[in-house]
Amino acid sequence: MYTRRTHRWSRTMFSARSRTGVTLVAVAALFLSACSSGSSTSSASSAAGAAELTALPRATPSDLAPYYGQKLKWRACGVSGFECATLRAPLDYAEPAEGDVRLAVARKKATGPGKRLGSLQVNPGGPGGSAITYLQSYAGVGYPAEVRARYDLVAVDPRGVARSEPVECLDAREMDTYTQTDVTPDDKREVDGLVDAYKEFAEGCGKHSPELLRHMSTVEAARDMDVLRAALGDEKLTYVGASYGTFLGATYAGLFPQRAGRLVLDGALDPSLTARRLNLDQTAGFETALTAFAKDCVRHTDCPLGRPGTPPEQVGRNLKAFFDKLDARPLPTGDADGRRLTESLGTTGVITAMYDEAAWPQLREALTSAMRKNDGAGLLALSDTYYERDPEGEYSNLMFANAAVNCLDLPPAFDTPDQVREALPAFEKVSPVFGETLAWASLNCAYWPVAPTGEPKRIEAKGAAPIVVVGTTRDPATPYRWAQSLSRQLSSGRLLTYQGDGHTAFGRGSECIDRTINAYLLRGTPPAEGKRCS
Repeated sequence: MYTRRTHRWSRTMFSARSRTGVTLVAVAALFLSACSSGSSTSSASSAAGAAELTALPRATPSDLAPYYGQKLKWRACGVSGFECATLRAPLDYAEPAEGDVRLAVARKKATGPGKRLGSLQVNPGGPGGSAITYLQSYAGVGYPAEVRARYDLVAVDPRGVARSEPVECLDAREMDTYTQTDVTPDDKREVDGLVDAYKEFAEGCGKHSPELLRHMSTVEAARDMDVLRAALGDEKLTYVGASYGTFLGATYAGLFPQRAGRLVLDGALDPSLTARRLNLDQTAGFETALTAFAKDCVRHTDCPLGRPGTPPEQVGRNLKAFFDKLDARPLPTGDADGRRLTESLGTTGVITAMYDEAAWPQLREALTSAMRKNDGAGLLALSDTYYERDPEGEYSNLMFANAAVNCLDLPPAFDTPDQVREALPAFEKVSPVFGETLAWASLNCAYWPVAPTGEPKRIEAKGAAPIVVVGTTRDPATPYRWAQSLSRQLSSGRLLTYQGDGHTAFGRGSECIDRTINAYLLRGTPPAEGKRCS
């Protein structure tokens, strides 16, 4: 079942520059000793900036000093060239004495030559994507050589994610059932089935991770990043965040503007939008990506959706007709666990490939097999990539963490099925193909066992150094206007535009984008106002 996400760094799994992971993407000063004047998240110099975003915790500097004064103990962690450590953070920043959460950290030390510039924290997005997997499989080996030479590249799996005390909700068999749930209900029985699926998912999360579920907000994850910054010995945070990672980075800047160093926010979210508006905009973004795919598809003889000259609108209608057929009669896949390609799995497979144009040939092949040979294996494989389901049938905790963060950060997009029905025309207007699916998928937080703690609000980060916000003009998951909006909200925001397709821009083949970001990271030179690349 498709769940709102902004990150798919697994997009690069389909290209020669494979990052191997999910946003098929798209994702670190004064050392704070235990006795320094800045030994807590609420030092006098940064309190004003934090108040802009959220109320300061009741904890005093002395309460947080043990966290800010800790030393990381690095050890080998099974991947050549990388070290790992464990960072302690308070589960509840308002009540540090109530207990800790242990966060997994990894780094690859600067390779030299040249003067070391400090640590560069990275996050691939999600929410729920493993920053450590991203570091070890892509950033630590795929970031520009000059950046890797001057920075220690560092990743922390956010609380509740992957190696950092992961939140759990459903077992593998239950997840298989959940992902096949019909997300385009045709009658009351199917609506009830969808609601039951959302409730079962939420109840599972509440049962298996009751305490952690209350403390997985982006604000808390951003505070964790500041604890890590101190433990690394960095005066300011240097950071590259992709997709949801841009919200995490912007949140950090809002909390600690004086500690925000060189921040790159690639594939930006707009923190001022409601969950409903975010979902509606993302729905339009996927339709934009589908139009680009449709134009490319019909240029190839193996396109099953149309011939040369077929307009994108007709390609979309053909694809929607295929989804309708799957709804009535799922296709065999040859899957060892007996899964068939349902409409929900087929739609997820197509959406997966929208994140990166490098996946389009694979999508054409998968659609050809499904539409002409009644073989759903290719689309099922794409869907499994989205959900991070491995060949043994086990799932990562990506989707659990994704819901936990999203449902805590914002009030739900919809509270009832009736509200979804009322909004369907708006969703179907912006995307005739994906609108119905993504509208009903937006109901998932309505049944969450923990009340949201966040709300939409602008982030200005007054006093922060220049922050680079990167937007891609035809980004499916984080529409370009979100980057435009965030760059305007941030008092020191600089918009860098990539004119092209796909989700995020850094490291995707544009020499202009990479050269501009490298200049910023290495020399502190932000892009000129209005800088555009292709």
